[in-house]
Amino acid sequence: MCKNCDYTIHGAQYHFGWDNALEPAQRVDPGATILFHCQDSSAGQLGPESTVADVVALDFGKINPVSGPIYVEGAQPGDALKITIDSFKPQRRNGAGFGWTANIPGFGLLADQFTEAALQVWKYDPDSMAPALYGRDGRVPLKPFAGTIGNAPAEPGLHSIVPPRRVGGNMDIRDLAAGTTLYLPVEVAGALFSVGDTHAAQGDGEVCGTAIESPMDVVLTLDLVKDAKLKFPRFTTPGPVTTHLDAKGYEVTTGIGPDLMSAARDAVSGMIDHLCAVRQMNAVDAYMLVSTCGDLRISEIVDQPNWVVSFYFPRCVFE
Repeated sequence: MCKNCDYTIHGAQYHFGWDNALEPAQRVDPGATILFHCQDSSAGQLGPESTVADVVALDFGKINPVSGPIYVEGAQPGDALKITIDSFKPQRRNGAGFGWTANIPGFGLLADQFTEAALQVWKYDPDSMAPALYGRDGRVPLKPFAGTIGNAPAEPGLHSIVPPRRVGGNMDIRDLAAGTTLYLPVEVAGALFSVGDTHAAQGDGEVCGTAIESPMDVVLTLDLVKDAKLKFPRFTTPGPVTTHLDAKGYEVTTGIGPDLMSAARDAVSGMIDHLCAVRQMNAVDAYMLVSTCGDLRISEIVDQPNWVVSFYFPRCVFE
């Protein structure tokens, strides 16, 4: 329950894909505070007892469910929807916080290198949000956020939930956490806002294609900025964004060359090689781990013809 919420969007009120013809789950006035019971990105296909066989059997027509849509009264094309992100509360499975990270064949930055399915099932304390254990020695700091958060696009018909859009969607921005204010362009009357794909933790880049995918209860306040003429999403954070990772510093690998995607792949591959050598990790386990807590950064993009991409792995995971 949420004492200060005006509305609740229950776990069954979700949809797959963006479609501006969908019937709203709720109509609200600007300024409304809403509790969303969000499912994980598998829509419950993966659970605490799941195995790799369940990853192979995933129905990709039922991934990334988003709760909503919400019709905001007075919202018109050209406005911006202002989303104040209040809180995330993990939903309990077997009395604990639950999440999963998977290597899904054909998906992820290094899909050509990691062709077999793999799965890590996470269990964590939803009250203390203490770092979640990974193997014998790893401890991944948690920072919940919504991976998919957006408005309906103007184009008619059903559109895939997977790619992000100018109205938001599957942006997977780790810093859209509690305390952040997000602004999204409105393309249709009412905005038709939806949210889902909640994560307990993710690195910038989500390199294996999944984070700690975790069902959450999310509280948001929706408001309007009239005639904002916003071209793309923007957001404001309440303060430092990496304090949960900074304590012990970082190990950093790089990729250098004329193509940013290739450089990003090289930087991530270098970190996987490093963890395999130093921590004696299995390569796919290292790949899934860095997806939950390592950050891809463009370090240099002006000294043509070569650019530098760096991959930062927080030392606090193992220290």
